[in-house]
Amino acid sequence: MALEYLQIAELVAREKDIEKEQVIEVMEQAIQMAARKKLAAKLGLHPHELTVQASIDRVTGDVTIKRLIEVVKMVMEVTSPEEARLAVREGREPEMRPASDKRGYPLQENPSQIILAKAQETNPNIQIGEFIAEELPASYADGRVAAQAAKQVIFQRVKDVERAKEMDLYKDSVGTIVSGIVKRADHNGALVDLGRAEAWLPKDEIIPREMLKTNDRVRAYIYKVNPQARGPQIFLSRTHPQFLVELFREQVPEIANGTIEVMGASRDPGFRAKIAVKAYDRNLDPVGACVGIRGIRVQAVTTELQGERVDIIEWSPNAAEFLVRAMQPAQVSKVVLDEDDNRIEVVVPEDNLSLAIGRRGQNVRLASILTGWDIDVMTEAEESERRAQEYKILSANLMASLDVDEVLARLLITEGFRSADDLLKVSAEEVAAIEGLDEGIASELQTRAQTALDAARARLEKLGVAEDLKSMPGITADLVVALGEAGIKTRDDLADLATDELMEALPEGTMTEKQASKLIMAARKYWFDEEDEDEDEDELPAAVPAEAAAEEPAPKAQA
Repeated sequence: MALEYLQIAELVAREKDIEKEQVIEVMEQAIQMAARKKLAAKLGLHPHELTVQASIDRVTGDVTIKRLIEVVKMVMEVTSPEEARLAVREGREPEMRPASDKRGYPLQENPSQIILAKAQETNPNIQIGEFIAEELPASYADGRVAAQAAKQVIFQRVKDVERAKEMDLYKDSVGTIVSGIVKRADHNGALVDLGRAEAWLPKDEIIPREMLKTNDRVRAYIYKVNPQARGPQIFLSRTHPQFLVELFREQVPEIANGTIEVMGASRDPGFRAKIAVKAYDRNLDPVGACVGIRGIRVQAVTTELQGERVDIIEWSPNAAEFLVRAMQPAQVSKVVLDEDDNRIEVVVPEDNLSLAIGRRGQNVRLASILTGWDIDVMTEAEESERRAQEYKILSANLMASLDVDEVLARLLITEGFRSADDLLKVSAEEVAAIEGLDEGIASELQTRAQTALDAARARLEKLGVAEDLKSMPGITADLVVALGEAGIKTRDDLADLATDELMEALPEGTMTEKQASKLIMAARKYWFDEEDEDEDEDELPAAVPAEAAAEEPAPKAQA
């Protein structure tokens, strides 16, 4: 039987392609577990109360089994049987406490520990941390129960070793493309055999309309390797944008060697994709290099992606220029950037609207993901009408507050003065520099603006608008008056409103839905700031009064 252990270890190591030493260690653990169970049954104890060690001689195959009793300063025991079971299940050390008898006196020994003084009665030279070893007969590793336990442990541990090897093999493979054979496919996804490991391709990571069957060869992108108690799980994807990038890296040598860099990609899997590329060589056309002669390179990618159409776009550091290219094949007449909200308004001809939006909003959605900007698409007619309405409202406000005609009001708006407040933020010389104005008119305009502002402040005091609302960043005097007249007099009043409620409360055209939403969120911001401060205060330790600390008795020493 002795040599059989070594023969079995060598056979398993060869079959599973793992180290023989690892198999022997697993067998030792199995023998150890079986012996501990048998000894525990004989002594009427729970296996966790015993410490047993088993070893196999690497030359002769002889098995040595020892019961170990540790020499300790204080005998400890597991807090409860339930904690012992949980610790075994979770693979951790159990929580311990000092062991005591029924009368509460500390124990001098238990089945796995003994205090130093008692151990030195038989061995005066023994020290804390050493073990008293009692050799057990080899029969403790035999028997049907022991053999069955050994078989289960060997099977499980060998599996663990195999999975650990898989982990070492694939932990650095995240972000790469692999090829495998479909072992099983169902409504949840497909199990793929990679040769040295198995990977899971979830249903939502399979290209729509793609039907995978058993024994199909499939290529996919490793987007996650998740080590778990049952072993590492390798997750694949055929819909990930990086799968598109890696396919181009395979087909385009210039991307592989770094001459061309992929700056971003977005996909509607199975239908359409956009990829942005940048060349570091001025003489190289990055789009043409990715397309290839007669489209051979991009066609190879499209074929792998089940006919997915790919738009290749040259990247630009200019956001507006990059967006115009990203909106292809639609023609863009004008773009307006709002950097504060990370939003771009795109104006297109009427006959290009459907092309710009795309099927089910596909084109504009992919362009938005690729550029990182929120995109609003409108026709030239819609943009003109919106601008006209905005000019009309701003002109009416300036005409009322400054007592000027429509021509002068529109001139001021064109120069960037959208309210009476704006005129007071610059010098009279800057206002006078506007074509058609002089210093006298500029001075008079600023005087009227100050008068309008003073009147608005007086109105606010009469309305009882709180200072916290008036001091909000980006809010104008005219807007505060409009809010006060609508009964919104504090920041909390504003924060409690929904976007549509705020727009209904204000005069028509005062602000857009986006502006209303932004204003409400700004009003709510301090709620969250206060919550963070409260949490920080809760985390601070409570101060102990000096008197109380002085009166607190010192802890008693324990035996």
